[in-house]
Amino acid sequence: MSQPAKSGAPETATVRRAAAQRHRVRQDLASAAMHLFATQGYEATTVDEIAATAGVARRTFFRHFRSKEEAIFPDHDDTLVRVQAVLDSADPHEHPLDTVCRGITEVLRMYAQVPEVSVERYRLTREVPTLREREIASVARYERLFTRYLLGHFDEGAQGYGDDDPLLAEVAASAVVAAHNHVLRRWLRADGKGDVEAQLDHAFDVIKATFGTGIGAGRIPSRAASTTPATVSRHGEVVVAVARTDASPAQILHSIEEALRKA
Repeated sequence: MSQPAKSGAPETATVRRAAAQRHRVRQDLASAAMHLFATQGYEATTVDEIAATAGVARRTFFRHFRSKEEAIFPDHDDTLVRVQAVLDSADPHEHPLDTVCRGITEVLRMYAQVPEVSVERYRLTREVPTLREREIASVARYERLFTRYLLGHFDEGAQGYGDDDPLLAEVAASAVVAAHNHVLRRWLRADGKGDVEAQLDHAFDVIKATFGTGIGAGRIPSRAASTTPATVSRHGEVVVAVARTDASPAQILHSIEEALRKA
């Protein structure tokens, strides 16, 4: 008689343990690399020394990182996955710029999780051009992800001259990343003190005020969001807007601006 199928719980627990072990090794290697770079210099530090300090073999190092400069940025790959999950699970009614802002907040939280480590890493990247270039390359991955996401809300093949949505999508993605970087650098220069998420939220308000009323006019409508988010009527000197409860402030403002422009 065949044995009954076993529950997947033990396998899931094994996967979790393996993931936790992988995370620990990556963090140990990152800590070793930062310590050695700070005490004996980046150029003088070898992969073998980093591995030995972390208590692992050289081959283990290369299972986790391609190079020694990559070792002090252990969390970008996992964070990129979390950011992608934010974009993939977004409510179809949410304004795409709001979704992107939620995505970049995951990156900020990665840095804010252990402030002292992030501050030390910031000092190292300012002193070592190779490390600074590596971090710039890592941040560029987020920008590409956000640009693809925003452009995905528009039918580029149907865009004609004078339709600025694709332009706004690319510029807005860059602006969100630039705002994040500005807030993050200011927080790191202050030794990781202060409510950095509140500072980022303020930066988002600035971005949305600049781009939020224009971007999205050419969104490809979904079944759930095919109706007009807000209707605006003008009675003399008074403008009246009636909006759906799921309409974003940016969509409402855009409808009002369009009504005033046509008046």
